Amino acid sequence: MRPSSAHLRLSMAGAAALALMCLAISPASAAGTTLSMDCQATPPIGSAQKFDLSAGVDATAPDTVAAGGSLSVRLATEPMTVPGSVGGYTVKSIKNITLKAPVPSNATLTGARLTGGSGIGSGTPTVRVSGGEIVMSVPGPIGGGKTFTLPALDLDLTAGTSGSAIETRLSGTSYSSPGLTFTASVPILFVTVSVPTSCYPSPNPVLTSTAVD
Repeated sequence: MRPSSAHLRLSMAGAAALALMCLAISPASAAGTTLSMDCQATPPIGSAQKFDLSAGVDATAPDTVAAGGSLSVRLATEPMTVPGSVGGYTVKSIKNITLKAPVPSNATLTGARLTGGSGIGSGTPTVRVSGGEIVMSVPGPIGGGKTFTLPALDLDLTAGTSGSAIETRLSGTSYSSPGLTFTASVPILFVTVSVPTSCYPSPNPVLTSTAVD
């Protein structure tokens, strides 16, 4: 017997709740900065679902640099786990993870590259600069129940004028201008539902700060 259209709509709408836990941080005790993300999942049918997500970031940079000098910054997210199921629904995978960071002010970006990463699926991660943002893209897919670590983002910078710090943080100010996006794939009845999710840090703390002498 085919499910009723009302049943299908309710099931698809309920799938949005899966995105609430699709990036659960592991381990629970983070060594770096813990970011609180304000997120919204948008299922194909039903209303958008809002939720909070925590993500850990280990960020390193020198304390000081001379004006015109070179410095390197590393932003590395801590391991995360995709749950195998949530609320009776199976999580097939997550894919198309995008993480953004603004190019730091009072500095010139001379290089951006990805290092390491594990369990991130068969797709090849990339990094690019667009509209004043450094954009990391990880296509995945990453299967349900799998633990993964995104590649570290290494930045090469040239310091600007003295008296102003070089700071790094994540991008994002709203659901329409997010710093983190991904899509959860969830089998519901006879179809697989894609649930796009957008997140931004709230608040958005400084991850590193380097004084320019």
